[in-house]
Amino acid sequence: MNVSGIVIGFACFVIIGVFHPIVIKCEYYFGAKMWPVFLVMGIIGLIASVMIESDILSGIAGVFGVCSLWSIHELKKQEERVAKGWFPRNPKRG
Repeated sequence: MNVSGIVIGFACFVIIGVFHPIVIKCEYYFGAKMWPVFLVMGIIGLIASVMIESDILSGIAGVFGVCSLWSIHELKKQEERVAKGWFPRNPKRG
């Protein structure tokens, strides 16, 4: 029985769930200028994905890398959501 797909799917669900509040908090405290951090994490995750021999760990690293890169887009979208009043603006950040 091969459970690799189920494990990677569950990991994907967890990683996406963790990145959602991280993007919101990063935008709140730092703004979208945090995008290079997500870029570096994404590149590291993708490089790790092609270097890891285990299918499950490689898949999880790939999902992490792609979610990190997608978070760059979401940071920009989060700025728009804040501008529309859908999320609170950090008064200390100006």
